[in-house]
Amino acid sequence: MEPNYPRFTPEMKKTHTILIPNMLPLHFSMLAAALECDGYKVEVLGNCGSQVAQLGLKYVHNDTCYPALLVIGQFLDALQSGQYDLEHTALLITQTGGGCRASNYIHLLRKALHRAGYGHIPVASLNFSGLEKDSGFQLNLSIGRKAIAAIFYGDLIMALRNQTSPYEVNKGEAKALAEQWVETIRGWFLQDKGFTGKEMKRTFHKIAQDFAAIPVKHTPKVKVGIVGEIYVKYSPLGNNNLEEFLASQDCEVNLPGLLGFVDYCISNMGDTVRFYGGSKAGILGSEAILKYLDGFERAMGEAMRKAGFHAPARFLELRNMADGIISRGNKMGEGWLLTAEMVELVTSGYENIVCAQPFGCLPNHICGKGMISRIRAIYPNANITPIDYDPSATPVNQENRIKLMISVGKERLEEQQQTAPAAPVQEPVGHLETTLESIPGAR
Repeated sequence: MEPNYPRFTPEMKKTHTILIPNMLPLHFSMLAAALECDGYKVEVLGNCGSQVAQLGLKYVHNDTCYPALLVIGQFLDALQSGQYDLEHTALLITQTGGGCRASNYIHLLRKALHRAGYGHIPVASLNFSGLEKDSGFQLNLSIGRKAIAAIFYGDLIMALRNQTSPYEVNKGEAKALAEQWVETIRGWFLQDKGFTGKEMKRTFHKIAQDFAAIPVKHTPKVKVGIVGEIYVKYSPLGNNNLEEFLASQDCEVNLPGLLGFVDYCISNMGDTVRFYGGSKAGILGSEAILKYLDGFERAMGEAMRKAGFHAPARFLELRNMADGIISRGNKMGEGWLLTAEMVELVTSGYENIVCAQPFGCLPNHICGKGMISRIRAIYPNANITPIDYDPSATPVNQENRIKLMISVGKERLEEQQQTAPAAPVQEPVGHLETTLESIPGAR
């Protein structure tokens, strides 16, 4: 039986504006430029507020996944705003293709659109797993290469901004530089450049040097890592502006990059064959892709360390960090990656961790909250607090629980300072209080 939903056709590429939900502002802005370069007209949504969740609740069952409720609510809020020509508007949503409910968001969205009176609006699927094969929205090599570059650039800029902004002398300088670099890279993508291997590796060093040139003054701060379900982990709408709240509490934030999740999905293709059988080509193919991406990870890490910043573990190191705690057969949703990221953060000095999860998200409750006691047994310094996000959870309660975690982190930090030797410690090159003119080759 033929589906009765409107298809996004190739002809709509020229006539329709595609709306994209905003999960990662830096990354998605560059991804939008990659699509625009290929001829698509796209807009990353920025509408937030309580009305988004309320619209989602109105048209989606309240037992469904919280991220789905927010994404669908954000789409409906945008369509009701009067800012778009509804006869020439389409929606774009991602599908992971895994066992998580995220693969079914597109069907929930179509059902909600029909109930809200927007059943004529086509929904396109962004996926790499062969879902929605009849869609006129097709990825090609050019978009794919720019998307990979956007992920690397976004992860790098996000990490450098978060490591610089808590210590900057002139407040707001790191944020402004991050936005400046995103606009620069967007311009490159629109000119069909900036995404080759040679260009990316060269740019990694330029970006790191620019952030290293920002004057900073180091004072001891509580370092907090964020892990969790991918949407709630990254989206300010999904986590009630968690990064901003932690910054207001005088913390340094470590938000693991999007690349880890992409690598995790690729690695799982090989693990499926290892655990359940199938063609060995699945293993060889996934490992070949991971090795290719690892080359860029090495270059990005080298650029960060050379500029004096902390570089996260490469994925090929990260995926072994959960050994003895959880099996790599746990690969629904964020699966074992969630556990591995917590271990990586704890061993990197970010032992204070917020585990953000949608209420009722089974993979997160098992691989996130369910692993906390085991991680604490192995790493006694781990200070992890799970935070549930759903429409009924109040920000005040969430923030109070996070403040309790931060207070424990502050107590431990004070104890460390009291027991630390009095001898001065050499600061990393990138984190000295300095001026732009004092660094060769700086902006």
